[in-house]
Amino acid sequence: MLKIHNSLTGVKEEFKPLSANEVRMYVCGMTNYDYIHVGHARMLTVFDLIQRYLRSVGYAVTYVRNVTDIDDKIIERAAANGENWADLARRFTTAMHEDCATLELQAPDLEPRATEYIGPIIAMTQTLIDKGYAYVAGNGDVMYSVRKFAAYGRLSGKKIDDLRAGSRVQVDDAKLDPLDFVLWKHAKPGEPSWVSPWGDGRPGWHIECSAMSTSLLGSYFDIHGGGEDLKFPHHENEIAQSCAACGTPFVHMWMHNGFVRVNDEKMSKSLGNFFTVREVLKTLRAPEVLRFFLLSSHYRGPINYSTAQLAQADETLLGLYRALKDAGASGPMDEQWLARFRGAMDDDFNTPEALAAMQGVARELNQAKASGNSSKAASAAATLRAMGAVLGVLQQDPDTYLKRSVGDKTMSDTDVEALLAARQAARAAKLFAESDRIREQLTAAGILLEDKAGGATQWRRA
Repeated sequence: MLKIHNSLTGVKEEFKPLSANEVRMYVCGMTNYDYIHVGHARMLTVFDLIQRYLRSVGYAVTYVRNVTDIDDKIIERAAANGENWADLARRFTTAMHEDCATLELQAPDLEPRATEYIGPIIAMTQTLIDKGYAYVAGNGDVMYSVRKFAAYGRLSGKKIDDLRAGSRVQVDDAKLDPLDFVLWKHAKPGEPSWVSPWGDGRPGWHIECSAMSTSLLGSYFDIHGGGEDLKFPHHENEIAQSCAACGTPFVHMWMHNGFVRVNDEKMSKSLGNFFTVREVLKTLRAPEVLRFFLLSSHYRGPINYSTAQLAQADETLLGLYRALKDAGASGPMDEQWLARFRGAMDDDFNTPEALAAMQGVARELNQAKASGNSSKAASAAATLRAMGAVLGVLQQDPDTYLKRSVGDKTMSDTDVEALLAARQAARAAKLFAESDRIREQLTAAGILLEDKAGGATQWRRA
């Protein structure tokens, strides 16, 4: 019996899909204006794991993960580069797909992009106006009136009166209430825009996910997921919009993964303490090490990022591959160990316990090999690989994996500075492909870059 922690109720609940044997799941994906970092990778890996497990136990899963391809950050980064906003969004979406493939993430069944759903976004916004939940502000924006939605704050546990008491209205603010949020932004000079009943403009961030999810999965679906940082205000606002527009509960179960932390702070681009997936992978034996590290802690809790933790994940994974080496191609699986593994996964996707079961199988596998019991070794190996397939690990040839090494990644300071100068020249000339190539060359040598405002770049060794 699968139990999932429902962020809406705060307790683990037995999972019963709304339609028998069918799961409809929507996950808030990436806003692609830069390379994804390890914090993003955790979210992507967590929900990849969840859809893998649901499929492995027989559910027909429709997994939707969106791409936000129009946003303030995209517009600002493109303007700073002197690059077309749509080109930038496509470029980094391609990079995201490359990183996801490297981490062995299975592609979602559907990957809607916000700019493809302008029609449904406008239609939902109009419905909210018609029902009295939204209004056209004096500055031309369409705003959602939070005080009209009585259940606002239920997901995050925040009380609307407390939120309002801590807010203030700017002198030139067109909002009727400081908590009201934008559904449709009026066009600003030089920014991308689309025609709407309220004038040219573009969608607000929150309405995008409501329109995309309900268009593809219906007005009431099984699971909605994302990072813990999206619980408020993004997911809270999604609930307010979708419930008001559709007149349904919107989502059966809400799921949120915990943060990746560095020195007890959330890893984020705003804090400047992030490591891109591309940077980190260049320092590891294999991409599988990062995936294994991300699954080593329960998805709801925080996970501390450090080279020591990665090294521990690397050593554990090496031990499992050593156990699989010369263990036979196939054999009947051990149902007792599989039951223990499934029991852990059925308990809100408890990957630490699932990995403990895998370690137990590996110990029996090593004992069987040592005693010359080839049939038991083959059975244990088949069991271990089957467990690994659910988690997306241990699917490589053991001999090939064990021959991998991190390699020599030294580069002199002079060489680094020369490549940074060449990269800066490429960026100034808007040769972004060349700029990316140089960055990847530096990353391969263990040099981590951080682009600062004003065009300066700082670097450090991994």
